[in-house]
Amino acid sequence: MKLNELRDNPGATRTKKRVARGPGSGKGKTAGRGIKGQKSRSGVALNGYEGGQMPLYQRLPKRGFNKPNRKAYAVINLGIIQKFIEAGKLDAGNITEDALVASGAVRRKLDGIRVLAKGDLTTKAAITVTGASQAAVDAVAKAGGSLTVTSAAAAE
Repeated sequence: MKLNELRDNPGATRTKKRVARGPGSGKGKTAGRGIKGQKSRSGVALNGYEGGQMPLYQRLPKRGFNKPNRKAYAVINLGIIQKFIEAGKLDAGNITEDALVASGAVRRKLDGIRVLAKGDLTTKAAITVTGASQAAVDAVAKAGGSLTVTSAAAAE
């Protein structure tokens, strides 16, 4: 086999439909768009339009609700906190939200920081954050430390 003998598999490529190239092409004059009307013009977007029938996206029931004043918390796991304490980036005696951001454990505070219980915390640590899961509170207490939640509404 030589380079000049290389060919695609039969049917692998299709030739591009060249419209508006004269009557002999079979797609001349109106280029397959019919005569007049909105769809014969350029710049037409009729997505979702079903000829006057109620469109599918309107027929289906709507579910759910997005609370406009919802809080977005930055999330951190206990395993990450332990890793940062071992690396010397966090002081176990006083872990605050500002300390977590300064050490790079959390990128930004958002509406507060919420601690979750994934991973193990073996060091005795005093943590003060906006929110925490009950499992995280129990895990910190088991390690001999304390986890203080500053906002009562955030603790769920």
